[in-house]
Amino acid sequence: MSFYTSLNGLKNAQTDLGVISNNIANAETNGFKKSTVAFADIVAGSAFTNPKLIMGIGATVESINQNFQQGPVEQTGNALDLVVNGDGFFTTKSAVSGDTLYTRNGAFEIDENGYLVRGNGNRLQVFPTDAAGVVTGTTPQSVQIPATNAGGAQFAGVAVGKNGLITASYADGTNTPVGMVALATFLSPGGLRQEGSSNWSATGISGAATYGAPDSGFYGGILSGALERSNVDLSEEMVGLITAQRNFQANAKAIDTATQISQTIINLRT
Repeated sequence: MSFYTSLNGLKNAQTDLGVISNNIANAETNGFKKSTVAFADIVAGSAFTNPKLIMGIGATVESINQNFQQGPVEQTGNALDLVVNGDGFFTTKSAVSGDTLYTRNGAFEIDENGYLVRGNGNRLQVFPTDAAGVVTGTTPQSVQIPATNAGGAQFAGVAVGKNGLITASYADGTNTPVGMVALATFLSPGGLRQEGSSNWSATGISGAATYGAPDSGFYGGILSGALERSNVDLSEEMVGLITAQRNFQANAKAIDTATQISQTIINLRT
């Protein structure tokens, strides 16, 4: 029994090492959120077993929890590098599959068609606005910046305010609001499914997204010209790595000891 208990401990320690290694590998990934492993003990017994004789038979991985604490903010000077300074996720949609993804990595750029996109081509979703910048609808849609304004002036630049209002500037000195960033929040963000590239998708565990405007209610404001870095603390991860390694070694030693005892018993019987 002790052999299999320790073998299970080895597998758990390996899972812990894998999660910590992934955290360390993404210490420089913008918008990345670290994870931690939660373990639970296992016992063997029935309703008829004396509770004083119930013996533990090891541990199991109960869950791998994501930590959505905000990471450090790094200034970049690029107007389309955005940070959610508080709660909320940027909402993006794939132009190919139509899948909706959520991210804290606000590194956006303008593509050849005028859409604001992430490096993976997913388009930023915004609330539509009128010429005065007032929101006119609550259904998020892709934001597209016209190459010229009504007067035929060429596009000159773009700015994003703290309230998420995206304003396009033109060569004739005019400014045109093109949308307001739509932020998403979830009842249980820990239930979001990781999709890679600092993207998440909604699940039944996370609940459906609730959308709102930045800098209103509990939604964070938008900081332009900066990016949110990974929330991985390398010092903390290195300590965790040492602890997980020692746990692995201790379980390996227990297996070795159990094997030696079993071999001794076999030798005595023969």
